[in-house]
Order: sequence, then C-alpha cells, then structure tokens
Amino acid sequence: MTDRRAEIESYMKFVVDRQGSDLILKSGRRPIARIFGDMTDVTGTPVMHDELVRELVFSLLTDQQREQFLREYELDFAHEIPGLARFRVNLMFQRGTVTMVARVIPFTIKTAKELGLPPVCLEFCMRPRGLVLVTGPTGSGKTTTLAAMVHHINQNRPVHILTIEDPVEFVHTPIKALINQRELGRDTHSFANALREVLRQDPDVILVGEMRDLETISLAVTAAETGHLVLATLHTTDAVQTVDRLIDVFPPHQQAQIRMQISVNLVGIISQTLVKRADGSGRVAAYETMKATPAISNLIREGKTHQIGSMVQTGLKQGMISLDQYLVYLVRNKVVSYQAALDKSQNPSEFETMYKEAEAEKAAAAAKQR
Repeated sequence: MTDRRAEIESYMKFVVDRQGSDLILKSGRRPIARIFGDMTDVTGTPVMHDELVRELVFSLLTDQQREQFLREYELDFAHEIPGLARFRVNLMFQRGTVTMVARVIPFTIKTAKELGLPPVCLEFCMRPRGLVLVTGPTGSGKTTTLAAMVHHINQNRPVHILTIEDPVEFVHTPIKALINQRELGRDTHSFANALREVLRQDPDVILVGEMRDLETISLAVTAAETGHLVLATLHTTDAVQTVDRLIDVFPPHQQAQIRMQISVNLVGIISQTLVKRADGSGRVAAYETMKATPAISNLIREGKTHQIGSMVQTGLKQGMISLDQYLVYLVRNKVVSYQAALDKSQNPSEFETMYKEAEAEKAAAAAKQR
C-alpha cells in the first residue's frame, strides 16, 4: 500500500507542478490531468485496470472510509500531501469499476485582490447579517472565492466564523476571527443537521459549502434572518437563475413566504466562470455581481425576477456588473481573447454589441485627442 500511495501521490504532484486543477483515474485510461481546463494524459504512465485503480485510491483511505465507499458507492474526502497541496477527492463507481476525481486545493489562500474580485464583494463581507451567494458551474472557482472572502473577514473582523464543508478544503488560520471548520462525515452528518444546531454555537458568520436541498436552503435563510452573515454556494450561472432556483425548490404554497424572506435577507450574489488567459498562462475568473438594492428586493418580492438582469447592467454605480460587461472589460484589457470571452458569454449577441460600443467610444475619444 505504501508503494501505491507514493505512486498516486506522484500523479497528484504532476498536476500541481503544471498548475492543473484535477487528477482523474479511470479504468481503461492512463491517469488524466486537467490543466487550464484541458485534459491530458499524465506522461509515462500505464493504462489503468480496475484492480490497479482500486489499489491506488484505497491506499489513501482509512478502513472506515473504505467500508463506507463500498457500502454507499460514493465518497468525498480530503487528502493532504505535506508541503505540496490539499486535494478534494471524490470516488464513485461507474459500470462496476472505481473512478476517482481529485481537485487541487492550494495551501495558500488567494486574496480578493489576487483574484480580481469586484470591490462590492468585500463590502458584502463586512455586512453584519444577511445571505451572500457565490454561484457558478462546477470547477468555476466558487470555493476559492469563498475562501478569499472568509480570509478577508478573518483579517478585519473579530467575529466567530463557523464553516460547514464537504470536505474541508482551505484551512484557515485565525487572525482576528475565531474559526471553527466542520466537515461532513467527520464532524457532522449533513449540512441540514449542522445548520439545525448552528444557532446554539454562537457564530457571527456561517459558511455553508453547498446548499443542496430544500431543508438546507430553508435553514440557511433562517440563519440569515436571525442575525448572522451566511455565505453559501449554488450551481447556478447568474443572479436571475439563482433567485429563481432558491424559490422554485419550495412547493408552490411556500413560495410567497420564501420570496419575502429572500427579498429581506439577500445581501448579494456573485456569479463566476473561468476563462482561458490570452497569453496561455492559465485561467482568470469573470464575475457577475448583484447587490440587493431596494429596487431589486422589490422585484424579488413581486415575482419579477426576469427584470433583475437589466438592473445589474445599469447598476455600475452600486458596484454591480453583468458577466458580459466583465468579459468586455477582460477583452479590452487583453487579459482574454475575444473568442474565449464570446464562448463564455451569457448572451453572445449582447456581448458583441457591448464590445462594439466600447470600441466605438474608445475610437471617438482617440479622435478627439488628435
């Protein structure tokens, strides 16, 4: 087992050394590394068969974890290689064989400035209560953004931060804040169980790794309603879809009530995606930020969420920006290519119009100076 553990950790090191994000082990394939969004074989490795994959992944597990995986057919856990990185590991069965996906979690927590987070995101962090959501597709950097926000709170506020994660990914060292990090399966049985008990644990800030179901969403909204700042993630792509998802998960007879609760307690939504850099050096996050202004809260309360998008586009003075506006900014600053931005845009025709208008304004300004 020691040799197998060293072998699988060498594959993990391959990914980290190349600034990759994921390692995938699957029967019938060589180990696969995802680097800057693209999948490539780990060089110099054999084609895996199921017995070898099992030996490799089981070398990382405790006896209890192995029994749980064989019983439930899925398992999430964290693995750490000292001096290299932490990994969020998911195991699953597919067609009777074991498959592993390991996501790289760096030891160093990037700051909001390093990530390019819009300033309004730090404003959200300083709010005493309410609900802040970080959304985006899988692998879009939501956890990294949340870690930067928690780090900012930790640097600036003497508060009690309690996180509920599956698994714990970034480990925070207390600076000004007191921090307790709870992990599903080791410290609590579920997000809902942990949230039911959280009000007795004297937190000021609560991080919910993922709002997966109606009960977790309901408890998170209640926690925000009772005077806590709640940070959480959802797998949605923009502010409108996020608000609709929060409401639609509830049965029809409860939707008016939850709409009212969200309109009162929502602080803001940060939606994001990752775009390849123009120079090929990696990927950069593109953001959409929505601040729950009185006007937007009214739209939520009245069920007019389809109008939120236009308010985000016109809300630059309040710190809001749409994803397409942010993508135009990245293209004009030569951070990403026009095509890469177009591929990630929410509304390609709208993005094209925004870009052409921005370029026309630039040309007109240059002409005036001549």
